[in-house]
Amino acid sequence: MALDQSFVGRSYPPTDPYEVGREKIREFAEAVGDTNPAYTDPEAAKALGYSDVIAPPTFVFAITFKAAGQVVQDPQLGLDYSRVVHGDQKFAYTRPVRAGDRLTVTSTIEAIKSMAGNDIVDIRGEVHDEAGEHVVTAVTKLVARAAEEG
Repeated sequence: MALDQSFVGRSYPPTDPYEVGREKIREFAEAVGDTNPAYTDPEAAKALGYSDVIAPPTFVFAITFKAAGQVVQDPQLGLDYSRVVHGDQKFAYTRPVRAGDRLTVTSTIEAIKSMAGNDIVDIRGEVHDEAGEHVVTAVTKLVARAAEEG
């Protein structure tokens, strides 16, 4: 069953602030195999003009995907999460994420499409810091696979 197009443009309340820690950044950089010293060494980050270590570009996926859960769990939308796969991810940065940032995410349904029985939902996550300044926009594409026949 196709998802309701009237949900396009619907925004959900901002998340509680997520405090970005140096250790979380270091762990993430190690997990993805990125050895850039700006991710682990405060002095290297300062030499590049940052106040503290910065996070690898895909670090925010963890908080934006969690925020997208508000959309996924909306019973009125009717998305069958048991059939969902992650289709795509894009980031547009205003500035890097830094240790010490307190970030909130506001999720908005950008698009809903149906193709070959699959429902495709694009969710835009606007990430802001404690001062309300934009940090990054993340767009997550989720694909709810069509139910198998028989």
